[in-house]
Amino acid sequence: MSEHRRKPPQPQGGGRAAARRGQSGPASGRRAAPRGATGSSSDSHESSSYGSDTYGSGGEERAYGSRAEARRATQRGGGRRRTADNAGPGGRRGGPGGPAGPGRGRGRATTAPGKKRFIDYPRSGKYGWHRWVPSWKLVSGLFVGFLGCLVAMVGIGFAMVEIPSENIAAKSQNNVYYWADHTQMVATGTGVNRQNVTIDKIPEAMQWAVISAENKSFYQDSGVDPMGIARALANMARGGQTQGGSTITQQFVKNTYLSQDQTVTRKFKEMFISIKVGTRLKKPQILQGYLNTSYFGRGAYGIQAAAQTYYGKDAVRLDPSECAFLAALLKGPTYYDPAGNADLDKSADPKSNLKRSTERWRWILGEMHKDKRISDADYQKAIAKYPTPQGRKATKGMTGQISYLADTAKKYVLNHSDITEAEFDKGGYQIYTTFRKDKVNELSAAVKKIQKDRLDPKHRSLDKYVQFGAASVVPRDGAIVALYGGDGYENGHFTNNADTSGVPVGSTWKPFVLAAAMEYGTYKSDGLGISPLSKYNGDDHLKVRRPDGSYYLNKDNSFFFQKNESPRKWGYITLRKAMEQSINTPFVQLGVDVGMSKVRDVARSAGILDASMSQDLNPSFAIGTSTPSAIRMADAYATFAASGKQADPYSVTAVQKDGTDVPSFEKKPKVKQAMDAPIANNVTDVLQNVIQNGTGQNAKALGRTAAGKTGTTDKNKSAWFVGYTQQLSTSVAMFRENPKDHKLLSMNGTAGVDSIHGGDIPTAVWTEYMKAALKNANDPGFPAAEKIGDVQDEAGAPSPTPSVTITPSQSPSDSPTPTPSVTSSSPSPSPSESCQFGWGDNCGGANGGGNGNGNGNGGTNGGTPSPTVTDTTGTGNTRGNGNGGLFAGQNG
Repeated sequence: MSEHRRKPPQPQGGGRAAARRGQSGPASGRRAAPRGATGSSSDSHESSSYGSDTYGSGGEERAYGSRAEARRATQRGGGRRRTADNAGPGGRRGGPGGPAGPGRGRGRATTAPGKKRFIDYPRSGKYGWHRWVPSWKLVSGLFVGFLGCLVAMVGIGFAMVEIPSENIAAKSQNNVYYWADHTQMVATGTGVNRQNVTIDKIPEAMQWAVISAENKSFYQDSGVDPMGIARALANMARGGQTQGGSTITQQFVKNTYLSQDQTVTRKFKEMFISIKVGTRLKKPQILQGYLNTSYFGRGAYGIQAAAQTYYGKDAVRLDPSECAFLAALLKGPTYYDPAGNADLDKSADPKSNLKRSTERWRWILGEMHKDKRISDADYQKAIAKYPTPQGRKATKGMTGQISYLADTAKKYVLNHSDITEAEFDKGGYQIYTTFRKDKVNELSAAVKKIQKDRLDPKHRSLDKYVQFGAASVVPRDGAIVALYGGDGYENGHFTNNADTSGVPVGSTWKPFVLAAAMEYGTYKSDGLGISPLSKYNGDDHLKVRRPDGSYYLNKDNSFFFQKNESPRKWGYITLRKAMEQSINTPFVQLGVDVGMSKVRDVARSAGILDASMSQDLNPSFAIGTSTPSAIRMADAYATFAASGKQADPYSVTAVQKDGTDVPSFEKKPKVKQAMDAPIANNVTDVLQNVIQNGTGQNAKALGRTAAGKTGTTDKNKSAWFVGYTQQLSTSVAMFRENPKDHKLLSMNGTAGVDSIHGGDIPTAVWTEYMKAALKNANDPGFPAAEKIGDVQDEAGAPSPTPSVTITPSQSPSDSPTPTPSVTSSSPSPSPSESCQFGWGDNCGGANGGGNGNGNGNGGTNGGTPSPTVTDTTGTGNTRGNGNGGLFAGQNG
């Protein structure tokens, strides 16, 4: 048999298909697999029939019969060229889906590539991390698209925003204040205190003062300061304090178009609108708009209103020195108005503000001179004298007590909301107060009546410059229903006497010492409270003993002796009796034994603010060197009236903007238990005895159950009476003030008497008011005072009489001593612990006592400061300066 006839051996695991693949030569257009492609045993044969392959002698692949045939073969899925991609393991072609798929021997055609995507991401044809790296075409395309959208948005926004108008900004609304019964008290706003003027009516000196101080590149810049905005945005993003750096154009935009909130959004809006303003308005128009819309303080918007408010002239008549002063106010009128704004910030007192204002005024003039905007001659003339502005003036409707009521309410709102003063003065607010019209009128009438009856400034020079301050608060609530702030803005009195610091309270402080003793005891009682029946030495001219047994010394190391008002030898008397007669020596020693820090803690818990308390906790602290306001004293005594429940004083119940509640306004303060009820009730019992048998006997004319305490200070510079029933707690302060330097003057000789005491004129005012305020009201009395504490005695004191009991009133055993004392005649005390106790030539002695007319006297530092506006009026946030006295005594 010929060789080509021989049947080839069958490949293992093969079959007919495998055999066909093993045949040589093309068949039906299909080419045979190369040797070794099948992996069968027949592939290893070297017979001549398997020595040939599908390639010609030139190694070229044998062609299909025709293109059409090849196309048809491809469509049938067979006869197409085998590719390495379709080969199975060992070279075998894979079926559909790969080498493991069905139908071995026939490959399926590869899927044709799909259409290209508009955004090729993730990238096709790439594998691994390359698939996620965008192409440069994609990146550049997106960037161009973003810029295009941004330009379109800016263009649309630029076309839509309006240029701010100073005339629109000039429109303002009234703020309307309401009485407690929601009837209108007064409507006041800034509309009458604002008038736009053209640039030719604004002095060049004013224009250049602002430019030199605020924006030197004003005439060259584009209206925005990108670097300044970037710094502000970065600072805000970090949560830091906001900062300025805006151009005059940006400030004009902020004044007229945007809210005053320091936010990233507002900064972007400000920049956006400023760009348009810078391109549409000329620089003089922008400067005119800025000066017409800026806030200069005292309710004055715009340069014309500011010129009238501070100098009583039109803006066109301002000289360069005055222009520099007004330009300084733009830094912040709260801190640069020399009249002070301590009611808004305790650091903005008149002295500090004057210093800041003077320094900036001088600096602005220097910048103008350096920039050659003012001649050498004009500069020398302007810098020669600080242009002191005129005092504040009353606005329409703000007369009598209304001015102080509205001022008190405004300050309460600003201190208990996020409303700024500038926003508030633009108007549109409705302020609902706690003030009761009938009680305000009754308090004012009481002051006027006693003034008329007792004072005659026309014929008695010592009756001049006498001032009164008073406040009335509801116990268990804190609502201020009435106050007396002075003679009224229309009479040139702009200080609210109901809300000032600098007037020492004298012996009205002693109830806090007694309360501390009942709560904490003394260093000798092992922390147990002591009874008001505990005895202390009440004699005059006593040494004050420290807890370690040593005595306080003068500067020359001689002993310091505490003085009373009179030299009477009281001997060892109960604290109750010492309070009744307002004797100093027992309370000075008691304060040391209890610890002055504990006395301070009790006063604070009752409602007295730290800032108004004397910072030196020396022995005189116990007898009233602190200077809280009348509002805070009335509120603190209300804590006793309410059996220890305390609420901070408040003057506003609601604030609305165009009829809608302002969400940031804080509601009325919460009532808390500041001291145990037995302690408060025992203080009340002791103070009832002061009225029944002691220095406050003039208050018995009220004809109902009441408690109170008198207070008079060294050199007779102030006199107080603070008293209460369960319905009302009222404080009255009386003092003389030098109108030039606002320092306190002695009242010796005032009203034709040797000295004024808390039990005299102040008590008379209190009684007159309380009679009217409580007319037709019931007399609920006070809760009974249960026995409290251990009866402790100062070393050497005789044992107390067991039969003594606490009663609401006591028959007088001894009438108060009749004459006031002067400051200590003993060597002026100087502390062994430096002059922290105020001893020495600059510190007064400590006096005390009382008289049969309810009189008492005491001492504060001979250099007692004048009263200054301090509180967040109505909140009672008195910011005392702690200078009411050092180691000087108080009594009453």
